Amino acid sequence: MESQATARRVQRVRHELKVRDLTVARIESPSPNFVSVTFAGESLRDFVSDSFDDHVKFMIESSSAEPVRRDYTPRSFDRRAGELTLEFALHGQGAASDWARQARVGQKALIGGPRGSMIVPMDYDWHLLVGDATALPAIARRLEELPANAQVEVFVYLDDPADQRELPSAAQVHVHWCGSTDALVDAVRDWAVPAGEGFAWCAGEAASMAALRQVLLQDKGLPKEAARIAVYWKQGASDFHERLEG
Repeated sequence: MESQATARRVQRVRHELKVRDLTVARIESPSPNFVSVTFAGESLRDFVSDSFDDHVKFMIESSSAEPVRRDYTPRSFDRRAGELTLEFALHGQGAASDWARQARVGQKALIGGPRGSMIVPMDYDWHLLVGDATALPAIARRLEELPANAQVEVFVYLDDPADQRELPSAAQVHVHWCGSTDALVDAVRDWAVPAGEGFAWCAGEAASMAALRQVLLQDKGLPKEAARIAVYWKQGASDFHERLEG
């Protein structure tokens, strides 16, 4: 019955797919290896982002015939100001990371989506958030949105300890910073599943997400409807994204 209740509670909604022509309005650096870029434009008037787990396609011109397309989480959207913020993790070399390193106010970019939203209710007895640097913007957004009575456990792997930051939240949050993917998986393995109904959200590199899927769904016995485990990237592959919760 618990599995059925969880399945009913998570809602998936579809949005009209649009491509929006935006302009860089502001650039900030929340930590040494992250760049936060805020975009503005009239096309944001009907923009919708209902979930911290949403993704937009960030598109920039490239030397090939097709533009570069990468998935990014809307870190925040201010409807009144008409501003959308994306946060770029500057890990390794890549077209989107290279663009973010040299981004300047006034530059143009195209944003597509989100195509849909997976709305995870906030009234679970507990919440688990796990990921690497690429998942940190979504984790930070979720923590900002959760209410004061929420109980949240957070595990994050970062290459550089200098990127550790305050994660503001009204919720009751315990944050664990991990220094390797193995340490991340081991920390979640050592975590004791709390009583009650909860939801686990994990995102990051393919191999570590596969290991976390084993830990959470097999070893700890979480129902698959109570988890979303997403691959945001894979070693040696670009524009890679898949879900592993099934």
